[in-house]
Amino acid sequence: MAVNKKAWGGRFREPLAKSAEEFSSSVAYDRRLYKQDIVQSIAYARALVKPHILSAAEAKKIIRALEEIMKGIESGRLPLRPELEDIHMNIETLLIERIGEVGKKLHSGRSRNDQVVTDARMYVKYETTEIVLLINKLQTVIVDLAEKHLKVVMPGYTHLQRAQPVLLSHHLMAYYEMLQRDKERFLAAGRAADCLTLGSGALAGAGFPIDRDALAKELGFSRVSRNSLDAVSDRDFIVEFVAAGALLLTHISRLSEELVIWSTYEFDFVELSDRYTTGSSIMPQKKNPDVAELSRGKTGRVFGHLLGLLTMLKGLPLAYNRDLQEDKEPLFDTADTVRRVLSIYCEMLAGASFNCEVMTAAARKGYLTATDLAYYLVRQGVPFREAHAIVGKIVAYCEESNMQLEYLSLTQLKQFSPVFTYDVTRILSAESSIASRDLPGGTAAVRVREEIKRARKNLLHDKA
Repeated sequence: MAVNKKAWGGRFREPLAKSAEEFSSSVAYDRRLYKQDIVQSIAYARALVKPHILSAAEAKKIIRALEEIMKGIESGRLPLRPELEDIHMNIETLLIERIGEVGKKLHSGRSRNDQVVTDARMYVKYETTEIVLLINKLQTVIVDLAEKHLKVVMPGYTHLQRAQPVLLSHHLMAYYEMLQRDKERFLAAGRAADCLTLGSGALAGAGFPIDRDALAKELGFSRVSRNSLDAVSDRDFIVEFVAAGALLLTHISRLSEELVIWSTYEFDFVELSDRYTTGSSIMPQKKNPDVAELSRGKTGRVFGHLLGLLTMLKGLPLAYNRDLQEDKEPLFDTADTVRRVLSIYCEMLAGASFNCEVMTAAARKGYLTATDLAYYLVRQGVPFREAHAIVGKIVAYCEESNMQLEYLSLTQLKQFSPVFTYDVTRILSAESSIASRDLPGGTAAVRVREEIKRARKNLLHDKA
């Protein structure tokens, strides 16, 4: 009779087929959890001393060996073996090879089910911290640009049509706000992950009186899971992390779209540095915004990971199912993608050069102060709907006469309404329109300056 040499092979009469072994192996990607796995194993060895599963000497021996294994994997001296299925069995096998029978005691009361989700939670907590730092960095770049271009006027758009004049700084600070919400979502994902599941066993709880509160404290978790069935099957925190990544990249993609459009000759609002653009293999004149385009493209990649995770989870009965192995690659790739995009974006955006004169000139064409003219009539007692119709006729007149609103004389305006007086000419410039938006959240320079000051204060607090 063939012998199954797997750790779980006692009740099996035949060895696992080579094809099934290759199909089910996860060590190619879950190897990146080796630090988390070893750190939690060290803590677990200490936890086994109190219930007398390990003696203090045995725990010390296991811990010393695990520390050596950590160094060996880091240096590449200890290759991991695919036939051992996953990172957990690789580390356990290396431990047993080093210290013999004592190493076999470490898994007492522990299952790979609670082991792997603990690793994943530790990983998400770490990645959340790293990503939040990168978001802070990108927000700082945006705030710096906003302050540098505080009073630069540009067209604001709806439907990609020129709508009302705004400050470039106000436009940039909109992305600061988006990133602030993204940061809060990642922090929430980190809090969701901040729960110790080790001690849940395979599904019913560890069979020994493990001090889970002490274990949580040692591993840096703020609380312990309350239901062992839920603990080993829960991947909500991974979904929340990937969802936060998907929304973050949605915002990056929106900014990328604007940079792509603004860098065209048709707009000419911005020039991206040569260091973050590429040329054409056939057209010598081309300067392509590849970093912005690739960042936009990678958004769909993370969208796919989110949908894949939700689909994988939707039909699973309690508790652990092997389907859950499919959570790692979406998680890892999302973390990698988000970090790479944020890092390169900080560099690219910091080196962007805004064509302020072109932006301001664009804000003077397209009748962007038409709404201000309607509001003027409202202040003179004209109902808004009537004022709207009057200004619509004035715009049509300007189009026919090939002139802009701010160049209309009082005599010309009075042809459309007798309530116009000499002071109407004061409100027809883009600068006047912007200054009139002096309310919280408005585009007036004084309000944008307040928001920049608030943002810098928040960033200093977040870095502390």
